[in-house]
Amino acid sequence: MSTAAMVSCDAWNRDERDETRTQRLDRNWATLLQELRVVLTGVQLLTGFLLTLPFQQRFTALDHELRLLYLATVCCSIAATVLLTTPVALHRMTFRRHMLCKLVAVSHRVTMVGLLLLGAAVSGVATMVFDVIAGRGAGVAAGAATATTWVALWVALPLVARRGTRADVLR
Repeated sequence: MSTAAMVSCDAWNRDERDETRTQRLDRNWATLLQELRVVLTGVQLLTGFLLTLPFQQRFTALDHELRLLYLATVCCSIAATVLLTTPVALHRMTFRRHMLCKLVAVSHRVTMVGLLLLGAAVSGVATMVFDVIAGRGAGVAAGAATATTWVALWVALPLVARRGTRADVLR
């Protein structure tokens, strides 16, 4: 798309959505919260599940490599939980300080990192489950397939979908 063909983001929002910069920030914040509602239950359940594993009888039967994978996976899951709940804490700490632009920008960034860590945690869980049930080769294959799928759907697909567009950056 040529620069001449691009209309400014503010003009597009004003003309097509009839919204001010503040209304756009409010919409962006509401959209982010809706997305977080979808993912938070899953990441919290995954983290809770992982935290109970060491207390199961068969956990002691895991070899050294699986225990290391477990620790890496639980770290990714805990970090994802922390990052994906960070926007709520940021909102509480910046409430009534007229920082919505910064809140939306920072929350977007931490959510992106949280989603990447969630993908890593899910891949680790797939590896562990298949390893324990079907052996090391199946575990590695399941983990690689899961990682490939989430990279394809959570990273590559959105990057391809946004090709030819530009970000609606708030200034």
